[in-house]
Amino acid sequence: MRHQNFFFALYVFFIGSLFFSTAQAQNITAAQPPLPTIELTIGAHIVTAEVAQTPEQRERGLMYRFTLPNGGGMLFVFDQPQPLSFWMKNTPAPLSIAFIDAHGIILNIRDMAPNDDTTLHRSQGNALYALEVSQGWFTRQGIKAGMSVRGLPPAAKQ
Repeated sequence: MRHQNFFFALYVFFIGSLFFSTAQAQNITAAQPPLPTIELTIGAHIVTAEVAQTPEQRERGLMYRFTLPNGGGMLFVFDQPQPLSFWMKNTPAPLSIAFIDAHGIILNIRDMAPNDDTTLHRSQGNALYALEVSQGWFTRQGIKAGMSVRGLPPAAKQ
């Protein structure tokens, strides 16, 4: 009987957590105010990226933004290297994302369709950073997996 109560409590906690996190994500109805920026260098190219390093900033990301400036983007900074996945819920701007490891090496780059809340775009390995830019920017600059990103901040503090 004790095990049944434990598992029931665990189930209730899990469902409540899932509902709360889903409700939180659904309550985002406006674009995030601009965040502090950092200049990153990839090869000979510079990206001016807003830095999203808190869970709330990362959750909102570029939702409800229709455009990004040329050479601009958003850098998502996590507290430790881990498999990352992103989607495009409530994000009308077409984006490309680069997943970057703790050494600043691009693991993989993916193009993401606007407002696609069903496709998960995953890192190919443990990433500490994700950099979103306007779709096609990496390709136009000749930026590929294996290249180094300089100027990255330290891991986020939680």
